[in-house]
Amino acid sequence: MPSPFVDKLRQELSLAQLDKLAPIKLAVFDVDGVLTDGKLNFLADGSEVKNFNTLDGLGIKLLAQGDIKTAIITGRCSPQVERRAAALGIDYLYQGREDKLTALQELWQDTGFSAQQTAYIGDDLPDLAAIRAVNFGATVNGGHQFVAAHADWCTQRTAGNGAGREFCETILAGQGKLEALYREYL
Repeated sequence: MPSPFVDKLRQELSLAQLDKLAPIKLAVFDVDGVLTDGKLNFLADGSEVKNFNTLDGLGIKLLAQGDIKTAIITGRCSPQVERRAAALGIDYLYQGREDKLTALQELWQDTGFSAQQTAYIGDDLPDLAAIRAVNFGATVNGGHQFVAAHADWCTQRTAGNGAGREFCETILAGQGKLEALYREYL
């Protein structure tokens, strides 16, 4: 019996969005403002604290189960991001890359993936060129409005509160893979 949740996800996507999701083989994430709430928290010793959501983590693992590679491109360098990426099995990590489009092009060159096979989610102006360069460019609810105006899709959830998971599940639902992945948990 099909899941009403998965059916609802697919019904909310336009035919154009479904067409854009079909060839996706690589999902790329910004970190601050997507996988975190975007706030920068520093301890008295100057070390940085990042809060990640476990919902997003399982979404990224579902992508891997659905044969979709994952990458992070972030403007900041952080050992927390490195540890989180390793724990989740993120395939490619590019830190300290404020020019997201150049990093994305390097990722394609390094891996053989193409723009047509790529989905990207970001929240602010440094992400805009990458969002526009990929086949399925997404942003988060509460991200910059100029970015949202140029994205193919926007999450309902906010950054750090499951927006990354929603992005993952939308890709998988659009490809007809999510139902089978959910069934593994029954």
